[in-house]
Amino acid sequence: MTATTAAYPPARTKTATDPSPASLDALLALDLPALDALYAGARVPQLEDVKGDLRGRMLATTVLHGGIARAVRSFAASSVFPWRGKSFLPKGGLRGDGINRVIKDRWHLYRFETFIGRSRAGSFDTLQLDYDNRDNPFFIRPIKDEMRALTPDLWLGQAYLEIGAKAHLALYFALAR
Repeated sequence: MTATTAAYPPARTKTATDPSPASLDALLALDLPALDALYAGARVPQLEDVKGDLRGRMLATTVLHGGIARAVRSFAASSVFPWRGKSFLPKGGLRGDGINRVIKDRWHLYRFETFIGRSRAGSFDTLQLDYDNRDNPFFIRPIKDEMRALTPDLWLGQAYLEIGAKAHLALYFALAR
């Protein structure tokens, strides 16, 4: 086994209740408790792991419920959803930069800085995406994303909105190579 594959949990036989999805579409089918559990059990990626352009999918929101939440999830799964993913550029082993891609990858909006840090979801580390920089509009700067690796080519993320000193989980997203 190589060092790259050794860092990931061993392959398991999937069961009907096994929340070990292998694609963006499979993640979209999970509810919030399943996403919470999957996120907590994932591993922290290194900055080099996420280098380049990754396809994205918004999975679920924690602030909308019922029919509105289902409608938003359906829209996020459609080809007309404007967010296409994120692009990452590591700068050494400790920090990096990135940007979101929207509208068929044409526009690059909302730059973020990346680093490894403590998760807001538990006592484990994550890849942090910090949007608090002067290039971003005021309403983007309080966003703090974090990501964990499910496989070498699939990542699960949480997006938080910091209001005052408190961070509020707003949604789950996923990225894939």
